[in-house]
Amino acid sequence: MTQHVSPRLAAYVALAAAGLLAGLVLGRVELVALAAPFALAAVVAPALSRAPRLQVALELDRERALETETVDATLSLTAEEAECVDVFLDLPPGLSTAGCNPQAIALAAGEERTLELPVRCDRWGAFVLGPPLLRAHDRLGFYSWEMRLGGRAALRVYPRVETVHAFLAPLETQVFVGNQVSRTKGDGIEFADIRAWSPGDRPRRINWRATARRGELWVNEQHPERNTDVVLFLDTFTDAQSGGRGTLDLTVRAATSLAHRYLQRKDRVGLVSFGGYLSWLEPESGTRQLYRIVDSLLQMDIVLSFAARDVAVLPPRSLPPKALVLALTPMLDPRTGPALLDLRARGFDLVVVEVSPVPFVDAGGGELERLSYRLWRLSREALRARYQQAGVPIVEWVDGVPLNVPLEEVSAFRRYAKPARA
Repeated sequence: MTQHVSPRLAAYVALAAAGLLAGLVLGRVELVALAAPFALAAVVAPALSRAPRLQVALELDRERALETETVDATLSLTAEEAECVDVFLDLPPGLSTAGCNPQAIALAAGEERTLELPVRCDRWGAFVLGPPLLRAHDRLGFYSWEMRLGGRAALRVYPRVETVHAFLAPLETQVFVGNQVSRTKGDGIEFADIRAWSPGDRPRRINWRATARRGELWVNEQHPERNTDVVLFLDTFTDAQSGGRGTLDLTVRAATSLAHRYLQRKDRVGLVSFGGYLSWLEPESGTRQLYRIVDSLLQMDIVLSFAARDVAVLPPRSLPPKALVLALTPMLDPRTGPALLDLRARGFDLVVVEVSPVPFVDAGGGELERLSYRLWRLSREALRARYQQAGVPIVEWVDGVPLNVPLEEVSAFRRYAKPARA
């Protein structure tokens, strides 16, 4: 608790001193009588001043919300004696309110007052609200006290999930049952081919139409339904920002949408944050895994580091064999390219989505700045060509373009290009 002296008290002291001094110098009793109330107030004020005794509780109607949603914050205040209090709830960047903040209220002795404050979630993130800042005044307004009471309240704001219709079919599926049609043949629902009957085939698999036409038994073959291991590989070395948005913001939104969509399809999804600070989640399935991934994304940030990084530092279970690795990168740090090419050399099914930093970079007005900008763009084109030579599908995703567009480009690349074997 911090105590402050009001300028009013200093003015009263100055008036009292000036009146008394003028009365003594001029011998005028009326000047002394005029200054007496100010002097009395200045003397009595410290005796009457006392620290306020307040109790404050801060609560939120929920702990999780989505972007653009509104969360109601409730402040409960109780005073042992009559108080005039200013209440202010300091909101971190990313949260705002359309309500009255701060608010001035008068509390009677023993009265409990509840304040409702709507908090709008403008951006995703993990936030901590409170404790509220309170300012109380004494009866004469000579002293004020500032304090923070009421504890804290945590709020997790999840990114908006973009509707993703395009799916990237993996080159190889896992052995577990799922919704992905495997390229191999076995027991399943999707028709694959027919072949001649052999001992041990089930009678229900006999294709009677082909059998009647060829005069011998023929059976159907199906594609089994399997699941996929999907690893979201996020480049968190650097970030390009402009106007409150940046490549990290787009990366988190894309990773949330992809994780939500693949987990709906009963695939196993994992997460790797490859940057100045390494973190990972092993691939799993289910709603619990979605919350784990999103909670990890909310804590993601750019950490400056000059240490060398490669995929060898990651545990093997974070990158299981035959996994589809979806890399989201702005391609700004030179350590990301060799790491991704190393994944391709290890035989992983790699897809690179370039979160373009071009909309967040100003070309400049000078001739030298424009030349540097052109050279930078050419270096990025050369890096894309290097990925394509290695048989890695790479697409550019620009801010404002739906995520379905680059995913469809990858699907087209896989239909018309033969994967290279490293």
